[in-house]
Amino acid sequence: MDLVKPFMGLHVDRVSKEIREQCKELILTDKQIEEIMRRVIKEINRGLSKETHAEADVKCFITYVQDLPNGKEKGKFLALDLGGTNFRVLLIHLKDENDFEMLSKIYAIPQSIMLGSGTQLFDHIAECLANFMKEHSVYEERLPLGFTFSFPLTQLGLTKGILARWTKGFNCSGVVGEDVVQLLKDAIARRGDVQIDICAILNDTTGTLMSCAWKNHNCRIGLIVGTGSNACYVERVENCDLFDGPKSGPNIKQHVMINTEWGAFGDDGALDFVRTEYDREIDQHSINPGRQLQEKMISGMYMGELARLAIVRFTKAGLLFGGVGSDILFKRGQFFTKYVSEIESDKPGTYYNCREVLEELGLEHATDEDCANVRYICECVSSRAAHLVSAGIAALINKMDEPSVTVGVDGSVYRFHPKFHDLMVQKIRQFVKPHISFDLMLSEDGSGRGAALVAAVACREAQ
Repeated sequence: MDLVKPFMGLHVDRVSKEIREQCKELILTDKQIEEIMRRVIKEINRGLSKETHAEADVKCFITYVQDLPNGKEKGKFLALDLGGTNFRVLLIHLKDENDFEMLSKIYAIPQSIMLGSGTQLFDHIAECLANFMKEHSVYEERLPLGFTFSFPLTQLGLTKGILARWTKGFNCSGVVGEDVVQLLKDAIARRGDVQIDICAILNDTTGTLMSCAWKNHNCRIGLIVGTGSNACYVERVENCDLFDGPKSGPNIKQHVMINTEWGAFGDDGALDFVRTEYDREIDQHSINPGRQLQEKMISGMYMGELARLAIVRFTKAGLLFGGVGSDILFKRGQFFTKYVSEIESDKPGTYYNCREVLEELGLEHATDEDCANVRYICECVSSRAAHLVSAGIAALINKMDEPSVTVGVDGSVYRFHPKFHDLMVQKIRQFVKPHISFDLMLSEDGSGRGAALVAAVACREAQ
């Protein structure tokens, strides 16, 4: 029998027996993780195959990126990073290996534009690009640009990408099914004041891999655990039915990067055996019910709300706060994911951050036992997320079967949660083949510097 054992990360001192019992469904057993790994690989193979790609949930899009940085890339490059409620413009000057200068600016995308037309969105981006080039005195120069576009994309080439669907709260009209590179080119042309060559469109996960590979030539997987969750990895060309470049002959490249879009894993029911009522409620109230189900169990967009739903349920059952909640606690979206990280940052037996959070939520009457219980709930939610991600990464490492692999990781959850890295290392080690060594490397600005590097490598190859 596969018993639920406490693992690193769960503090059970002072946690009530009832809460521990109720939270068991949030703890993945080793048997469940092994089953998830099997299902992930099955779904990835469906995404790679021509016969099953159309109905596969994990699309495994071809990125057309076949070259990793070798340290010989030089020059000035722009990067545009669009992947959430803000976007960034960067100017990167690559000098010698590991030596570069980077200037960047963050621009907001108002809600009205996120839900408006595609023309409005790309005109807004083009205007900000032009302003940035003016500010940094490169307005007169013709510069290559790498465009990080962190939404599901069917790539038809290094500079052609069709938006499959919007995620992360965007719903701009007239963009799904269109080439987003062309839409950006059109917006730049409408202005007519700046000269920009879009050399590549990529996903933030690809950028994360590229950014790490610039420093560590062993990097073969890029992972994002932030607002969303996704992974890309280096696959053999012969396994990619949909790759329409040359596959054999002299000087043919043997590998291509695959953007898995694994946030959609489970959309066909593959994760139903570990989903809880909290997951179902999150999904029902999301803007894309039935879609991106794995992402909803992992990412920063939902982690705080998952914890809140459990806390609310236990409060109403009289197991927390003496059965007395607060208006803020009972309001959807008011328990932020950063609260999970803050609460888990308290030293064992202390509840300084936890009390601060609970006071912000109008729960000044919380006891130390309540704090211990809330912390335990947060740990169960975040550990489950870390273990789900680890199942996918371990499955990819085993599939690639290289003797040594570096995984480049970025995203706010991985970066700011105090135990996410350690939880992942522990769980991946447990499930990776014994002869394979791996390490997790924090990516330095994958979606920014990584985009510039994809553009730089494209220019290097063209020359």
